[in-house]
Amino acid sequence: MNIEKIKAYKCPVEAAMDVIGGKYKALIVYELINGTRRHNEIQKAVPQATPRMLSKQLNELEQDGVINRVLYPVVPPKTEYSLTELGKTLVPIVESLCKGGEYYFELAGLPIPCNE
Repeated sequence: MNIEKIKAYKCPVEAAMDVIGGKYKALIVYELINGTRRHNEIQKAVPQATPRMLSKQLNELEQDGVINRVLYPVVPPKTEYSLTELGKTLVPIVESLCKGGEYYFELAGLPIPCNE
């Protein structure tokens, strides 16, 4: 965790948005709510993310202390990700975003895509 980066924030909302505001960060946290996932499982859950962008977002979440990354020295390499204690504090935020998104689809009279 970069203390100097944290000191530069003017407001807690700014800090939270920096941590989960990346294009796929909230989706990654959402995918990890139910437990540890391997890299390929996250890629399948977030198919719109290119492999490079997904790796970048995972690295940023790890640097911010939101996720743990465990690399197993096997062939082929096996990498697993899970939420840290800090990451778990973001779960209610991400779940609220999900509920808001569901309501958005309901208002439009559309089925929720991930529930089909």
